[in-house]
Amino acid sequence: MRLNETIKYNLKNIPGWKTDRKLIVFAVDDYGNVRVDSKEAREKMDKAGLKIYSRFDAYDTLETREDLEMLYETLSGVKDKNGRSAVFTPLALPCNINFEQIAEEGYREYRYELLPETFKKMDALQPLAYEGAWDMWHKGIRDGLMAPQFHGREHLNLKVFNEKLFKKNYEILNCLRNRSYTSISDTGYKTIGYTGAFHFWDFKENIGFGHIIETGLKSFKEVFGYKAAVFNAPAGGESSHIYSFLKEGGVNFIEVPLIKKEHLGFGKYKRVLNFTGKKNHLRQTYIVRNCVFEPTSDTSIDWVSFTIKQIEAAFRWNRPAVISSHRVNFCGHIDPANRKKGIDALKVLLIKIVAKWGDVEFVNLEELGGIVSEEK
Repeated sequence: MRLNETIKYNLKNIPGWKTDRKLIVFAVDDYGNVRVDSKEAREKMDKAGLKIYSRFDAYDTLETREDLEMLYETLSGVKDKNGRSAVFTPLALPCNINFEQIAEEGYREYRYELLPETFKKMDALQPLAYEGAWDMWHKGIRDGLMAPQFHGREHLNLKVFNEKLFKKNYEILNCLRNRSYTSISDTGYKTIGYTGAFHFWDFKENIGFGHIIETGLKSFKEVFGYKAAVFNAPAGGESSHIYSFLKEGGVNFIEVPLIKKEHLGFGKYKRVLNFTGKKNHLRQTYIVRNCVFEPTSDTSIDWVSFTIKQIEAAFRWNRPAVISSHRVNFCGHIDPANRKKGIDALKVLLIKIVAKWGDVEFVNLEELGGIVSEEK
């Protein structure tokens, strides 16, 4: 390991809450989100000139039954010191674009649907991939392999979506006709990404996020059967101003970056240092991810070794290892080889974790938040 990497791994673990317990958390973004509908949809968008800018544009589909089955087999294949299987905390979206309603209304305005309705439609349209997928979701929750938390109502910026829809933008119309929302080349705002639900240009836009959060949290409870306790913003970039809306909805734990560029409006920022255990003025507890596992990303990286070294650094400083990942690593609907690569790496990582640290404990994000709050 290069010296600068060693320094970086250790520096990011200096501030924050300490524990003698070896806690492992997997925080995995984007579950429940429809980005690319299918291989056929991707090919049609390719022909229409919509570019692939990232692996998300290429492979990130709603999780299939087989995606979940293979993931569960892997997670349940290892046990911690308490006999508990590894667990994912999917940062999940309870709502998706209602492609059919938007089309019926002439592509005039955004409409959304609840996640079970999305799975019902996918089951009807692509039964080989999605038959029983929503039941598999529930099985994962019951078996303690999946513990979803709130990633926003939907994974898109509503301002950009509606503005492009009003202008009948070529890219968005092609996406919607292919039941997808991806490969958008430009939003028109340097501070807003098209997947960043809480990105903004004018600070006043944060006021409107209150309704999205309120309806999103209600939808989360309706979809998953319990209230969300943890929030992580889709694509980050949110203002801490919206945390009050989350507090009103019962969210007490916020995932934030170690060093956050807090947008003040009109492209002006301030830097804020965060750490796990830090509390804001609302008494919400911050959790910072200090490890990364993205096995289908940079092919030059040995991701298992890379992640193990980051876990070592976390434990050296008596920190929990909060491992950041994304669903796209475990998606095989468009290319099964993509899923195989991610699942195979996850298997090896989990086996090495329990072999190296016999006293390791797998916990989900809400449990970690509770431990941090109780011990503080």
